Amino acid sequence: MQTYCQSCGMPLTDQAKLGTEKNGQSSQDYCFHCYHEGEYRQPDISMEEMAAVCVPHFQKEGMEEAEARQLFLSLLPTLKRWQKRTIKEPALVKRGAFQIAGVTARTCNADEMTSQGKIPLLWTRFHEQAAPLLKTGVTYGCYSNYEDGINGEYTITVGVEASSNDQLPAGLELQSIPSAKYLVFTSVKGPITAVVLQAWQTIWSWFPHSEWERTYTGDFEVYDERCADPEHAEVDIYIAVR
Repeated sequence: MQTYCQSCGMPLTDQAKLGTEKNGQSSQDYCFHCYHEGEYRQPDISMEEMAAVCVPHFQKEGMEEAEARQLFLSLLPTLKRWQKRTIKEPALVKRGAFQIAGVTARTCNADEMTSQGKIPLLWTRFHEQAAPLLKTGVTYGCYSNYEDGINGEYTITVGVEASSNDQLPAGLELQSIPSAKYLVFTSVKGPITAVVLQAWQTIWSWFPHSEWERTYTGDFEVYDERCADPEHAEVDIYIAVR
């Protein structure tokens, strides 16, 4: 069963929330709000209209309207109903150990789908507080210290490549990423938040049907010169594998 409805993004936490197929069986992709007897309940609704329907639910949880709207306009393009583009096939590379200096947070994917998400605020903190203190260059979003694969908590570090010999400004941390073999997924070009979410959605659905196994020793996103224009960005995501 999908973790979230592939139309509106609602968590599919139990069978009662599932829509139905034409044969009466439960849909494994969609919630009952969006899907009934093999058809969308609102077949002509646009993605923007769907976001408008979903936003009030997050406002009830305390999220500002503008923030909630941006969240859904970034999330919806990654879902099955709205996806129109596919990601490039991943390339296999090897990379030695390295370190990232930046700001960190502890979170999980379930929280990131709610108003409790920490990643957007962490990026804001990096740009406002950490970036002015660090050498400019490629920015990384690193995922490490996984508790239980995609289901548990993990540490995210947003920062730049550094050395253990560097003197870090107060408030910043150094995160080590071990040497590993990686599959590199390259996003499509588009608004940076949307294409990164779409790339992760593809990664999550790609691995169960592949011969590769994730190691969860450390994964990272690379934001280089291709991200200079955030509305037409392209991002590489490195996934450690065995």
